[in-house]
Amino acid sequence: MLAEMLPVLMFVCLVLFIFSGLPVAAVLGGVSLVFAGIGLALGEIRFAHLPLLVNRIFSGIISNSVMVAVPMFVVMGTLMEKSGIAEDLLDGLQTLLRRVPGGLAVAVTMMGTILAASTGIIGASVAMLTLLALPMMLRSGYAPSLATGTIAASGTLGILIPPSIMLVIMGDLLTVSVGKLFMAALFPGLMLSAFYLIYIISASALRPNLAPRTNEPLTREERRELIGKLAAGLVPPALLIGLVLGSILGGFATPTEASGVGALGALALALFRRRLNLSGLHDVLSRSLNTVAMIFFIFVGATAFSYLFRRFGGEHLVLSLADASSMGPWGVLAALLLLIFVLGFFFDWIEITLIILPIFAPIVSHLDFGGHVGQGDAVYWFAILVAINLQTSFLTPPFGFALFYLKGTARSLVSLQQIYRGIIPFVLLQLLALAVVVMWPDVAMWLPNQMFD
Repeated sequence: MLAEMLPVLMFVCLVLFIFSGLPVAAVLGGVSLVFAGIGLALGEIRFAHLPLLVNRIFSGIISNSVMVAVPMFVVMGTLMEKSGIAEDLLDGLQTLLRRVPGGLAVAVTMMGTILAASTGIIGASVAMLTLLALPMMLRSGYAPSLATGTIAASGTLGILIPPSIMLVIMGDLLTVSVGKLFMAALFPGLMLSAFYLIYIISASALRPNLAPRTNEPLTREERRELIGKLAAGLVPPALLIGLVLGSILGGFATPTEASGVGALGALALALFRRRLNLSGLHDVLSRSLNTVAMIFFIFVGATAFSYLFRRFGGEHLVLSLADASSMGPWGVLAALLLLIFVLGFFFDWIEITLIILPIFAPIVSHLDFGGHVGQGDAVYWFAILVAINLQTSFLTPPFGFALFYLKGTARSLVSLQQIYRGIIPFVLLQLLALAVVVMWPDVAMWLPNQMFD
């Protein structure tokens, strides 16, 4: 009886120890080590199985060419932050859109979308937008809730819009094409950005006190400066996005190769703008190393956990529970998405992805949705649903990381209560985007099917 309950006990212990505040990687590795000992004592595994775990870590992570894209994209994002492009871009956009309702918030959202396609580092994007835009928005009379909600939501678009580190990790976990996953995420990511823009403009038009605007036309001098600001802020990231996504779309490079091109392009851009010296390069590499080390440390622990979970029959247990639930494929899908949404209140996206995806992805691959989504598209569709769902984990209290990045950067400018109020409509918009992709899978699957089929 105890042997049959090992997968359940593993999962329960993992959740309990994660809430203890210990590092997630250490919890994953520690729980795996303890249950490996229990499995040996009960005869569920043999000593001969343990070296297989080391082989899986080396072959699945360290020597995996796909995972090379992770450090490359991290370096690319850190270099883009260092290059100072965001300042020119925001300055030009807010001048161009100042007569639009909520023009400054619209400019922040557009800048967040552009940065998402060129950096993808959430902490850096949120901190950068907070430093550049929040004081300006508050001085212009914007409601703190709208200002903070816009910044937090726009800064997290990089987790969905390619090139996204999360999609690279998902592609490897699900053993699917990362390039096809990038294409599947592109339209949903842009759709979510469009939802933000529609909400900001509508709310600002209906309630002018949320976002005062000016009706003064641009002077001739401002028009001349505007062209230069937009060119300096838009052209470099557009070239970088074209290098990375264009090379993947055109079939010239794999996502791994494109990540190297992106990192080299970001380095050239930072040098061209004279924003990078030796100490700055050292800072970029140190920060990138810390980020990558954290991600891969969690990878090692998660690999050990999932290996033992499956060895103890956890995958078959989950499948049998799904079959016995009598909820049908749609009920099971709804339950999985609800579980991921709730976990997002307490855990970071990487923890949810590395723990939940290997356990529940086999369930979805066995579900039959009829003609709603093709059998070959089901795994990609599910991955995009999970990715959109995980957007909420950055914005939902008490552990929404984007909220902490924002508050830590803003300090006394805004309160946590104002931040929490501001993110509510944006979380609802994320759930609306999730519902749209559930109902119309072609929103995600049309582009990859056209490109890859």
